[in-house]
Amino acid sequence: MQITDKTAVSIHYTLTNQDGEQLDSSRGEEPLLYLHGAGNIIAGLEAALNGKQAGDKFNVTIAADQAYGEVSEEMIQVVSKKMFDGMDIEVGMQFHADVSHGPGIITIVEIDGDDITIDGNHPLAGEDLTFDVEVMDVRPATADEVAHGHIHGSGCHH
Repeated sequence: MQITDKTAVSIHYTLTNQDGEQLDSSRGEEPLLYLHGAGNIIAGLEAALNGKQAGDKFNVTIAADQAYGEVSEEMIQVVSKKMFDGMDIEVGMQFHADVSHGPGIITIVEIDGDDITIDGNHPLAGEDLTFDVEVMDVRPATADEVAHGHIHGSGCHH
């Protein structure tokens, strides 16, 4: 069966950045199980998986604009240290917060006295990403899975 919209797809992957540094991998764990066509994975990888079938192995580099987007300067701002209510903060700390496109991660990128520079871009924004992928399984999604927009059961990542 080929991967098309409304199929439940199980893949193993290894993700690396432009420098070849491994950022993530499902190998040695459960494969990633997702509903194809529902926007559950980055657009470029979903497009690369179209038409593939169980047993296919491939390597693909996804441009930043088809991965986590380009860096948006509008998502970087300076706020008062008072916003952190006496917390002991340091560069690199991350917090979950509502950003312009919904829930996201805010990263502290600079501390200058009472001025704290935060970045609401995805940590991988602006990066081309390379995926080494093996398609493990493809099956039709159930009506419930399609209605809910994600796969149910063991290995689901919703």
